[in-house]
Amino acid sequence: MNKPIGYWIKRLDAALEAQLDSILARIKLSRRQWHTLSVLSEGAMLPDQLEEFLHPLWGNDIRMRERELAALVGRGMITMIDDRLVLSDRGREKYHEAQRLVEAARQDLSMGIGIDEYAMALSVLERMSLNAERLAR
Repeated sequence: MNKPIGYWIKRLDAALEAQLDSILARIKLSRRQWHTLSVLSEGAMLPDQLEEFLHPLWGNDIRMRERELAALVGRGMITMIDDRLVLSDRGREKYHEAQRLVEAARQDLSMGIGIDEYAMALSVLERMSLNAERLAR
């Protein structure tokens, strides 16, 4: 039986989250902590800027966000310098360790999928998302 695209998107999203959670658990990181390290690997940010970047991934749960950030601070992975959040050396090491694991998993995930196929899938999903958002207004 053919299933609608929403079925496959939700199924893929759940599988991707489970895979990422499993990979990151090996190095004692949560997905949200990985997101934070990834964003801060690009450079220092004001807390409000970090919030803006992470909100689409984290949602509105302020307590959870505070717990995740506090865990990273407590483990010495992020710190504040001149009112900006930055990765410490330990945080940068953990980011690179996670990056290697995540990249290997991405390669496994896309096995048998050509670069053109992958690009086309992203393009179609982006356009459908934009159309759905426009129609929902």
